[in-house]
Amino acid sequence: MDELQIISDWKRGGFHPVYWLEGEEPYYIDKITAFAEQKILDESAAGFNLSVFYGKDSRVEEVINACRRYPMLSDRQVVILKEAQQLKDIEKLESYIENPLSSTIFIVAHKDKKLDGRGKLAKVVKQKAVLYAAKKLYDNEVPDWAVGMIKGKGLEISSKALHIFVDHIGNDLQRMENEIVKMTLNLNGRTKISEDDIEEFVGVSKEFNVFELQSAIARKDITAALRILNYFDANPKAAPIQLVLPTLYSFFSKLYIAAALGTRDENTIGNALGIKGFIARQYVQAIQVYGFTDIEKILILLADCNLKSLGIRRAVTDDNILLKELIVRIMMSY
Repeated sequence: MDELQIISDWKRGGFHPVYWLEGEEPYYIDKITAFAEQKILDESAAGFNLSVFYGKDSRVEEVINACRRYPMLSDRQVVILKEAQQLKDIEKLESYIENPLSSTIFIVAHKDKKLDGRGKLAKVVKQKAVLYAAKKLYDNEVPDWAVGMIKGKGLEISSKALHIFVDHIGNDLQRMENEIVKMTLNLNGRTKISEDDIEEFVGVSKEFNVFELQSAIARKDITAALRILNYFDANPKAAPIQLVLPTLYSFFSKLYIAAALGTRDENTIGNALGIKGFIARQYVQAIQVYGFTDIEKILILLADCNLKSLGIRRAVTDDNILLKELIVRIMMSY
């Protein structure tokens, strides 16, 4: 069962006694728990029949006691356990989940990881609860997710603006939604998000960003690349090394696949990498200036630079100098 089905069932008045929400993507878990907290009970009933616990600040016994209470002046009560992964002795929930109260809707938000499937609690959850596993989106899925969110607001976005936006935000779906909502409120009736909007409302320069750095590297334009890095140096929050390195590693990993295809056909490369349009053309351009062996060496350079950024075998203390050294070596392909 996915998050839309759970919420749809709730809207129709279909409830199970226990919902176990787990996984690495907090966005969907937060959406489900927020709906449960704000929408299942009306305001008058919530005052008596809504209990919210946080794992770090709660004892498992008081959570179970709350679940075993009967609702007041209502057919049901809602008990929500947030940040359940921090609850001490969480295994003790097994006894309640085995025999839950039908008038209680117990929602457990267990973020960051899944239960150990070998444990008794996990087995009981699988048998007795509605189990929802929230998976992180793959990087190549994020642009389509963003487009879907934008279309849901009645808007559209230019292809370049989308990639600048996604490269800057990364895989943080909640932040992405927040930024989309902010832009929606500031478009003054316009329906298409442009690169200028990304620059003004999200705070990403349309000329000096990780996407433009990647583009400069793809065409071996060292002057443009160093100009962008100088901007990053003067604006440290624009693109920290922790954002730049994963983006470049992802680009060259895909370029490695593209080079292995042995073709420069844009559609073939685009289909293999799950990309299209001018992004696919960027990869076609890049495999004309970087050979297969070059790309292998560059991936090693990127892995080594990542270790140095973490303080391992690092002689240079300045992140921007480290990046400049990396970019020069990439473009010289050694």
